[in-house]
Amino acid sequence: MTDRRPFVFALAGAVAALTYFGSSEFLAGILSLTSAPLLVLGQTVIPLVPTALIKAAIALFGTGDKLALVITIAVVGVLIGGLIGWLGAHHRSLSLILLIGFGALPVVLQLTTGGTLVGALPALVGIGLGCATYLGLLRLGRADHRTERVSAPPAVVPASAKTGGPAETVERTDTADRSGAVEQAETADGPDRRLFLGIAAGLSAIGVAAIAAGQSAAVLARNAAGTVANLVLPRPAASAPPIPAGADLEIDDLAPIVTPNADFYRIDTALVPPAVDAGTWSLRIHGMVEREVTVTMEELLALPLEEHYLTITCVSNEVGGDLIGNAKWLGYPLRELLARARPKQGADMVLSGSDDGFTASTPLEVLTDDRAALLAVGMNGRPLPRDHGYPARLVVPGLYGFVSATKWVTSLEVTRFADKQAYWTTRGWSTHGPVLVASRVDVPRAGARVPASNGQVVTAGMAWAQHTGIGQVQVRLDNGDWRTAELSEELSVDTWRQWRHVFTDVAPGSHTVTVRAIDKDGTVQISDRRPAIPGSPTGLHDRDFIVE
Repeated sequence: MTDRRPFVFALAGAVAALTYFGSSEFLAGILSLTSAPLLVLGQTVIPLVPTALIKAAIALFGTGDKLALVITIAVVGVLIGGLIGWLGAHHRSLSLILLIGFGALPVVLQLTTGGTLVGALPALVGIGLGCATYLGLLRLGRADHRTERVSAPPAVVPASAKTGGPAETVERTDTADRSGAVEQAETADGPDRRLFLGIAAGLSAIGVAAIAAGQSAAVLARNAAGTVANLVLPRPAASAPPIPAGADLEIDDLAPIVTPNADFYRIDTALVPPAVDAGTWSLRIHGMVEREVTVTMEELLALPLEEHYLTITCVSNEVGGDLIGNAKWLGYPLRELLARARPKQGADMVLSGSDDGFTASTPLEVLTDDRAALLAVGMNGRPLPRDHGYPARLVVPGLYGFVSATKWVTSLEVTRFADKQAYWTTRGWSTHGPVLVASRVDVPRAGARVPASNGQVVTAGMAWAQHTGIGQVQVRLDNGDWRTAELSEELSVDTWRQWRHVFTDVAPGSHTVTVRAIDKDGTVQISDRRPAIPGSPTGLHDRDFIVE
């Protein structure tokens, strides 16, 4: 019989790991805890991931990068469980110790970073259930392994064979006996094997379902926390101007001029957004200042807040990507807060810090000039959603988010670029991060079949050059000449603009439309393709479509 013990031990270890993750994730989800092992491990892994891999993940998964990370950690964890289980075929006690140690790692990580014993409960329960699963499957697997074929009884040689009787009779009797023994062995061996594999498969399915249920419960709890926050926004002292007629061209499949909160992109380093209490939140301004300033939420809301439409974008936004959004933000000018602290001569950078430990380096001059750089508390007429920085975040037009848009902000340290580095600058990104002129094609959709009305094809899209403003957009069909597109009305130089152009006399068949933007200073969008690091991806966006 083939020895299946290594396979039994490996499968038992893998299922045990899945049971561990599933039970702990489910328990953490229903208790609204942020200490599930997958989340703890993920948050630990994020700072260790090479920058190139992070960029690739964002480009591939977009705002689903965090879910992809959680799934990857779960898969790797199951493989590690299988490897530990395989070692148990020769060192059973060692494999059990390693399984317990593997399960205890998230407990140690969360306790050493300010976690509590209550937060460790999901992982501890998961360790117990995972070990029970491992030992139970091994017991069942050993029962299967011990089932052996029943040996054929010795053939009885008839007397006639001894005296030279027909050999055929002896051979037939021996063959029949062996066939019966093999059939008996297969009957005894089959049910235990099927039972072992069936239970392993069932536990695996339960583990996957528990992980999904735990993640869903966590998302629901997070969304509820973000929407029922007891923060009442005051009326702005300076309201944003009404959206002018013609600012939104209202073309199907063209992004709206104002991005709804639910559709606004989210890129940050937090697997689970911090739950910050607005009642206890405060912002500390310190470092190279004449006097340190601390602002509470009560004090912030009592200040003359301003509304501004501002477009922000991620530095990892690929050419033609959607990691960009425009919203009406409510907040207080950062230049006014910094003026209270009076930065000292020689300071050139503000290192903003988040409740989750993230930092961003912003040029001091950008935060003290006339642009609408805000300490924001509102987004599109509502308190900030938790995913977008509740209760307060930075919004700075003209800079990519990695050097300006700190969420859950709790500190502003006035310092120098020569003295301090931020989270992403230590990973090879640029220090200043000015937004580059960019544009994209939204209409027609990629690969769309477009009916040509009298040879006319409508194309449309978005263009942006925050804090400088879009001056012109040009489009071309296939390799033809550049043509000037129609621009929507401008909200402000700090927001994106829509564009539209109708091509005429377009012949049936495959075509490509390409777009480029020019800002109000005359800077033409860079046409050469380059990756995001260290500044931002560049290149011209195009769309292929078919005219019928």
